Amino acid sequence: MSTQLQDEVRRRRTFAIISHPDAGKTTLTEKLLLYGGAIQLAGTVKGRKAARHATSDWMELEKQRGISVTSSVMQFPYKDRIVNLLDTPGHQDFSEDTYRTLVAADSAVMLLDNRKGVEEQTRKLFNVCKLRRTPVFTVVNKCDRPGEDPFQLLDDVEADLGVECYPVTWPVVADHKFVGVYDRLEGVVLHFHRAKDHGQTRVETDARSLDDPTLDAELGVGTMERLREEIELLDAAGAQFDEDAVRAGTLSPTFFASALTNFGVEPFFRRFLDLAPSPVPRESSDGPVAPDSEDFSGFVFKIQANLDPKHRDRIAFLRVCSGRFEAGAEVQNLRSGKSVRLAQPQTFMARDRQAVEEAWPGDVVGIHDRGSLRIGDTLADGRRGEFKDIPRFSPEHFARVQIGDPLRRKHLDTGLRQLSEEGAAQVFYAESIAGPAPIVGAVGPLQFDVLLHRLEHEYGVTARLERLPFVAARWVTGAEDDIDRVAAGYDRTRVTDSRDRPLILFKSEWSLQKTAENEKGKLEFHAVAP
Repeated sequence: MSTQLQDEVRRRRTFAIISHPDAGKTTLTEKLLLYGGAIQLAGTVKGRKAARHATSDWMELEKQRGISVTSSVMQFPYKDRIVNLLDTPGHQDFSEDTYRTLVAADSAVMLLDNRKGVEEQTRKLFNVCKLRRTPVFTVVNKCDRPGEDPFQLLDDVEADLGVECYPVTWPVVADHKFVGVYDRLEGVVLHFHRAKDHGQTRVETDARSLDDPTLDAELGVGTMERLREEIELLDAAGAQFDEDAVRAGTLSPTFFASALTNFGVEPFFRRFLDLAPSPVPRESSDGPVAPDSEDFSGFVFKIQANLDPKHRDRIAFLRVCSGRFEAGAEVQNLRSGKSVRLAQPQTFMARDRQAVEEAWPGDVVGIHDRGSLRIGDTLADGRRGEFKDIPRFSPEHFARVQIGDPLRRKHLDTGLRQLSEEGAAQVFYAESIAGPAPIVGAVGPLQFDVLLHRLEHEYGVTARLERLPFVAARWVTGAEDDIDRVAAGYDRTRVTDSRDRPLILFKSEWSLQKTAENEKGKLEFHAVAP
């Protein structure tokens, strides 16, 4: 194996940020770009009219609502590292997109609101990381305002999520103001100096020993006495730092910060890049694939149509898992057995793109796709097994798509197919007199708003949705006669997905459970596509 390949693997850090809505994820993302030198001036999603929209929120609907509804990919250098930041949707209605993105990440940053701690969406996403044994780093955000007692907050996190927390930085509060952090690994107090630009530029910081008498004079004797007592308590009763436990996902290094003011962001980022893992081996049907294997391999975890509406393009986002990615190379799609040319590859800074000639394990590359690729496809040169498939989860909301102009049906079908392939929604078809009628399914109802918006602005189709009373869908396997018999029952209907696999939609969870019990041994019901 080449020394260059090993060096490039060691430099990479590929991670995603997970949080509950409104925890400040988009603001933190932008501040990491600021400290990484990828942008020179930070704005905020909310607030002053003059503030520009967040770098990672590029879709028009995202700008209107101030939320992230798609996953953005951002690559930038920081010192001797190459950072691949996979920004995920914050809204729970788009959690399936987040699940897929977490498959492409080697670690995750869990962002908490200092007044709320662990919330529902955070809990769900943490459990996805836990199942995959993904290392999780915790950032307690919004420390510029009063919040939960830090000791109590950490106790709540540990009890709720079943993971130990090790505070790497600890908040310094003087006169009820967040003025710095104590870095426990370096043994220094980092005192932040507030600027008047609302966090648009890097914050000035000075580092001093915990016993430096000038801190008593500047921050107050009471503040420093309290801080020393808290650090002594942490050292005596808190978790011990263990890098192996961090990489196993059982210990979460924890940091206190304010993304809005930039306080604590740079100490977190610097330490995170030291502790987070470089690309790790990936499981395939032939066993683990090491990142420093010479043979190229990668998998598609996201497809985005019309990233540039002027050009009607379709980009497949490929996570490189092993070997060297070369522009223009011919590789094989292991699902279809067909050859794929790695055409016009690009790296991203949200909507901005840059052509690349090569990429390495951990990198995410966008390649042009003419419709042959699907989410979960493995691309490789040489003979190797496929990477584990990325699951499609059962939706919980359903609606029939209707259009006023039947001449636009072809455009509708094209739009629904492409949006389904990129995971924006799932499309099913039910037989009707006029032919298969499209039904869309979503994890959350806000996905329907995005679907209608994109159909209109990207495909020129004005559609409306007729909500359907179903609450659950299950893929079903078994004899056709049995599937038809069960689907003909009360409060359910049969549909097919884009790959012609049969599903049954149910109007109640009770009906689903009762049917599954009654048909045990004859039919199998799957919450994840088989």
